[in-house]
Amino acid sequence: MESQRQKKISSLIQKELAGLINQDLRRGGVKNLIISVTKTRVSPDLSLCKVYLSIFPSDNSVAQINLLQKNSAKIKYDLSVLLKKDLRKVPELAFFLDDSLDYIDSVEDSINNPDIPIK
Repeated sequence: MESQRQKKISSLIQKELAGLINQDLRRGGVKNLIISVTKTRVSPDLSLCKVYLSIFPSDNSVAQINLLQKNSAKIKYDLSVLLKKDLRKVPELAFFLDDSLDYIDSVEDSINNPDIPIK
């Protein structure tokens, strides 16, 4: 069960991180990639934040997650600059793929065509 403080910090990080990622994508000139921060979970001791991302198109989503994980120190620094008045210490960031949209698509496909199995 998340405490009220964890929920507030989690939503604050989610909002600012979504803006950071989209700003970096636009600055990098990437036009055919959409990354959404779907959920963030902060540990009870506020030392770790699990960030769940939805990536479209999902062709190279694993590569994008690995790239974000590799650059997590820079992302954490940029986040700390934005949140310096709200948080004393920004938690470590761990990025995970949220593939719920792909699962929903596979369920819909299997409903429409019973010969296709659910992934």
